[in-house]
Amino acid sequence: MQQLKVLHLAAHYPVYRAKSFKLHGVHSPFIFELYHNVILHDGFYVAYGNVEALRSELLQDNTELEVTDFGAGPKAGKKRKRLLKDIAASSAKPAKYGQLLFRLVNHFQPTTIFDLGTSLGITTSYLASARKNGKVYTFEGCPNITNTAQQNFKKLGLENIELVQGNLDETLEKQVNQVQQLDFVFFDGNHRYEPTMRYFNLCLTKSHEYSVFVIDDLYWSAEMKRAWQEIKKHPKVLQTVDLFYVGLVFFRTSQPKENFTLYF
Repeated sequence: MQQLKVLHLAAHYPVYRAKSFKLHGVHSPFIFELYHNVILHDGFYVAYGNVEALRSELLQDNTELEVTDFGAGPKAGKKRKRLLKDIAASSAKPAKYGQLLFRLVNHFQPTTIFDLGTSLGITTSYLASARKNGKVYTFEGCPNITNTAQQNFKKLGLENIELVQGNLDETLEKQVNQVQQLDFVFFDGNHRYEPTMRYFNLCLTKSHEYSVFVIDDLYWSAEMKRAWQEIKKHPKVLQTVDLFYVGLVFFRTSQPKENFTLYF
């Protein structure tokens, strides 16, 4: 599975790179400002150091966990033992993208944030650190990973996180129904077409003019590529930004419907 992912990404990156452009090619004032001040921002925030110190600690942790896989692929639902450091190496978003999510939340200041895929909590910690007056609902299927993530949040002193444990297929709808609106959603819970579109459409019921949705791993597989293409065409989706590994989705009626492919 991992080899197929690498091959799929390698095949699509040259196409993305040929289509992507930098600042001079952006004619939308909203996207121009976002790209210049947020996406390409290269300054330092204290939270970066805190979260990356936690990541470094996890990458050296030889604790063995029994993991239940609720993700995509033939191993879904199966239990197996994995070292904590291996989970940290394979599941957490790289610092570049965790810090991008931090900057997006810091910029838009959402109140209600959904993180569909907690794992050890690295990405969740970036989201929560950027908006301590907001509430982050993060979803994880495996009980043992849930416990570890909770410990990680305590280490960082993050008290604005509610971790929802259980199969996302069963927990997401209930949580969506309990919030008034969704201001920011990071989709990283399942990398197949049908669940991705189901989660997207479910969250769409609580979206609004200024919501921000971020789709992870756009080119992880043919199914994810198909989902991304369909999301871009959705009548409620008005602006998208393809950054190759992640895609940004906006619903701003004050801006024309446009799809951007930007270098990152």
